[in-house]
Amino acid sequence: MRAGYDEREITVYQAYGPRIAAAALAAGTFLPPFKVDRMTWVKPSFMWMMYRSDWATKPGQEWVLAVRIARAGFDWALANSCLSHYDRDVYDSSEQWREACRSAPVRIQWDPDRSIRLEPLSRRAIQVGLRGEAVRRYLTEWIVGIADVTPLARQIHELVRAGEVDRAQARLPAERPYPLPAEIAARIGASQ
Repeated sequence: MRAGYDEREITVYQAYGPRIAAAALAAGTFLPPFKVDRMTWVKPSFMWMMYRSDWATKPGQEWVLAVRIARAGFDWALANSCLSHYDRDVYDSSEQWREACRSAPVRIQWDPDRSIRLEPLSRRAIQVGLRGEAVRRYLTEWIVGIADVTPLARQIHELVRAGEVDRAQARLPAERPYPLPAEIAARIGASQ
């Protein structure tokens, strides 16, 4: 798993339509029309967010937000999660997995990370789905700041479309392997 982070914070990405995004930017957290009772997914990979939002062009995903959150909160989310699918390397049985999913406030999903051309890479990108207690903590305790990175997404996309891949690559937010305690890595099925 790769992310932009320092000792205290990690950056995750979310994409929304203008009503939710504008309200979040103004308040420094998510407010209605954001729905607290729904699962919300955060993604530490900028390029996976670009793939998911199609460079901030999909309806309802026209604004890409970089949300800085406390690493302690992010680590709590990973420690209180279950995988979105049964993995025999993580769970002793499918029943154990189903029980973990019933009680866990966080879901983990792994997908191929994406290149600057949105092609799948061999490394995996993590998506972290927050619900219930995790969403409440995210909104009230973890968020440190929110920035609109839509202009950056569009600049990078234009450079890629113009064939200036090196210049596009140079504008990407810095991401590096995120350190995980062995217990959390095993819980979420993370590989080196």
